[in-house]
This record gives sequence, structure tokens and C-alpha cells, in this order.
Amino acid sequence: MAGRGSRLRPHSLSVPKPMLPVAGSPIVAQLVNEIARVVAKPIEEVAYVLGDPAFFGKAIEEELTEVANELGAKAKIYRQLEPLGTGHAVMCASDSLTGPIIVAYADTLIRTDLSLDPESDGMIWVKKVSNPKAYGVVQLNENDKINSLVEKPQEFVSDLAVIGIYYFRDAALIKSELTDSMKKARSHGEEFLLNEGILSMMKKGAIFTPGKVKEWMDCGNPKITLETNKKMLGILTEEGNKLIADNIKKENSEIIPPCYIGKGVVLKNSIVGPNVSIGEGSLVENSTISDCLIQKNTAIKNAKLFGSMIGNHVKYDGNHTFISIGDYSELT
Repeated sequence: MAGRGSRLRPHSLSVPKPMLPVAGSPIVAQLVNEIARVVAKPIEEVAYVLGDPAFFGKAIEEELTEVANELGAKAKIYRQLEPLGTGHAVMCASDSLTGPIIVAYADTLIRTDLSLDPESDGMIWVKKVSNPKAYGVVQLNENDKINSLVEKPQEFVSDLAVIGIYYFRDAALIKSELTDSMKKARSHGEEFLLNEGILSMMKKGAIFTPGKVKEWMDCGNPKITLETNKKMLGILTEEGNKLIADNIKKENSEIIPPCYIGKGVVLKNSIVGPNVSIGEGSLVENSTISDCLIQKNTAIKNAKLFGSMIGNHVKYDGNHTFISIGDYSELT
């Protein structure tokens, strides 16, 4: 999770994208908890690969440590100070590459059974897509084993897109292949990719099988993040999760589910929902809001908003129907 999330600006200017709350909880926390929920083994450690300490500071480390501790696991923090690729990012956590591991890119949300194949050396989770040219895809042989990884194929080879979650039964194997890969000469700007290590393992006889996800939700830009917020609110509601805090204050207001309403939120003369998330400590007054994602300690007044994304500590008073503004902004 070392990237800066430039496509999600302005919302990722002060908060790393994986830490952005969607449907009430940071993306990375939901991903880690979903993996822990469905893996039938205790998780001993959660290793996070972060970027520049100036952006991913002490507060982020503490929040991530708490995510791991709540699972009964220890947290380990590593740094990738240069954007040298996915393989390089994994190798930044080389001290944690022992035993069975799951590698996950922390900018997507999933719902899956994640059942591990005990006969395989590794697994790659995939989702069937309608536009495989936009993704890395896996190619399967006649036994439904993965025999190739193809990045953004211009000719059709498969519609099973790689979602960025991998299982390795013995992390030492992928560590060894990535170590060798990183010794190879590179042209300027060429990255070290995780796929190189996986393909090298396959050439040496390693068996990889595909895993399927029921839901794969991206948070790449504000529009897609709003769609993910809507979908996650529906999923969490169906799963029976409590999404509205007990201590909200509601005066002459209506909540149309599904919605997430955080602690200490005040609603006055407003209609909120459906598909709205509001972070703790926020105020919504004289407003009608639907399909919106609003973060913590923000004040919204006299608004009629649909499909808008608003950061933390924002003050907004106006009649625009769509806005996308980051933290500590004022629009009055």
C-alpha cells in the first residue's frame, strides 16, 4: 500500500487511499478482516508495505497496528521508498516471507470464500470481466490450472482478471524467484513485477490454481469509490452488520437505508439515503443527500447532493447537486 492514489485526488492528498473509509471502515481494514474471516487458520502477522514516512506517518502505523492486533496478530511495518514495482514491494517485506502467506494489494474490497487449495503451490484470485484488455488475466490449461499470466492482452486469451490477491504455500519459493529476478538488468523505469516470480515458479513446475471471488470492488477514482460504497452498504446490511451508531442525534430527519452513520453524527431537518456513508462527528442540516460518501467532522448545510464525495473537516453550505472536495476545504 505504498502508492499515493493519484487517481483518487483530492481525497488521497492527505489520507492514503487504502486508509480511506468506505461504508464506515478503511479499505485496508476491511480487506484484512475479510481475508481473516474466511481463512481457516490463525493469522500470525500482518505485514504492511508503506511508502514515504512523510505521507504514511506514525498515526497510520498505529492504526494499521490496531487492525492486526484486533485479529490477535502482530503488525510489521516495511517501507517502499521508490515505486519500483509489485515484486520490489513484496521483497521490501522479505523478513516476513516465510511459511504460508497471502499477498494482497490494499486498494480493493472483496467478498469470497478464499478456500485454500492444499494441493497447490499457490493460488491467484480472479474475477470474470467483460473487458479483459484492461487487466492482467490468467490462462488455464485443460485441468483448470494456471499456465500463464498475461498483462492487458490485446487479443483474447482469457476473461479471468487478476484481482491482486495471491496465496503461496511456501513463501521461501517466491522470495527466491524474486531475489533472482531483481538481479537482472533493467532499462530505465522498468519495474520488478510479482508476476515474474510467479511465472518463474511455474516454469520450475509449481502448480497454481485460480480462486474465485463473489464480489470485487475497486476504489480507483471518486466515481468508482462511490459505486463501491453503495455495494458495500448493501452487502454489510445483508450480512446483518450494525451500520448506524447509537448516539447519533436526529431532529426532524429521515434515514433511508442502507446507510452508515458514524458516532456523534447530527442530522437536522434532513433526508439522508439511500447509499450514504457519513463519518463520525459530522453535521447534516437542511439537506437531502443520497449516494454520497462523507468523511469525519464535516458540516453539510442547505444541500441537495447526489453522487458526491466529501472529505474530512469540510464546511459546505450551498445548492450544488454534485461536489467532490477533499479534506479541510470550505465551500460556502
